Amino acid sequence: MANQNQSNVRDFFLIGFPGLPEKFYSLTSVAFFMIFIVSLYANLIVVILILLRQHLHQPMYIIVGNLASSDLLFDVFTLPKIIGRYWFGDGSLLYSACFTQMFFVHYLSTLDSFIIMVMAIDRYVAICKPLQYYAIISNRVVAILCLVFWIFAAAIGLGITSLGLWLPYCGPNRVKSCFCSLTPVVVLSCVDSAPARRIGFIIAMIVHLCPLSFIVFSYFIIFSKMCSSNRTDSWHKAIYTCITHWFVIGLYFIPRLTVYTYNQIQLIPNADVNVLLICVYTFVPHFTSPMIFCLRTQEIKKTLRNVIKQVLGSKKK
Repeated sequence: MANQNQSNVRDFFLIGFPGLPEKFYSLTSVAFFMIFIVSLYANLIVVILILLRQHLHQPMYIIVGNLASSDLLFDVFTLPKIIGRYWFGDGSLLYSACFTQMFFVHYLSTLDSFIIMVMAIDRYVAICKPLQYYAIISNRVVAILCLVFWIFAAAIGLGITSLGLWLPYCGPNRVKSCFCSLTPVVVLSCVDSAPARRIGFIIAMIVHLCPLSFIVFSYFIIFSKMCSSNRTDSWHKAIYTCITHWFVIGLYFIPRLTVYTYNQIQLIPNADVNVLLICVYTFVPHFTSPMIFCLRTQEIKKTLRNVIKQVLGSKKK
């Protein structure tokens, strides 16, 4: 590409937490490794169960399967490198690898926002229009919606990555983050990166605030509907479901939008706090969401127990 010919930098080095003392490197690598393992197995179990078990081919589980697939890919593309940085001191990424990682970071984070929005649509119809649920929400409708958002999010990820690709990089190559994303990479450019960061900020706010606005509105209607209805066991179950959903939604959106905004107006002078917030809104929801959205449901737990019994039974034979 043209901008590669203008750049002297051939690789980037992930710093992670800039102010972290070296004596804590092993502990940090173990923490990232544990997050990676838990997230990997939790999301992999969800995806495999939904794919292989016919009775789980339902709209809600298709949505959760897409979310788990997105989170699984995100962790695979980001966590091994930062684990290697703290475990073995290997934090270097080739120029092309850094921007490839940047594409998947922005692609999959955008996708998560829209998949969570689809989940909110499903919950709204299920609670507010239960008699019309299967007429409105079907496997085909959900599959098409998810496919559209996979494609749309890829276009967004490509657009944001191109903002960084067109800038020349001449000297510093140390990225103050746990992975390559637009802001920590483009600040290393030889030229003024403010226009690229501003455009990236506007795109990010649109692709996250639009789904969040719809999610907030849909859950407001859901809560209004539930509060005006009789307080039965199903009412308490619906309230519990919504609250647990909001835990993941809040964990995903609030720190993310805070970091995006503060990075524009420079209200966070401490780079370590910035990186910590980035880790909170990226990695923590990835291992909590499959447990909250899927593994805690009776149907999934029953299916998982049956699979484990079958595996153990076949080994005994």
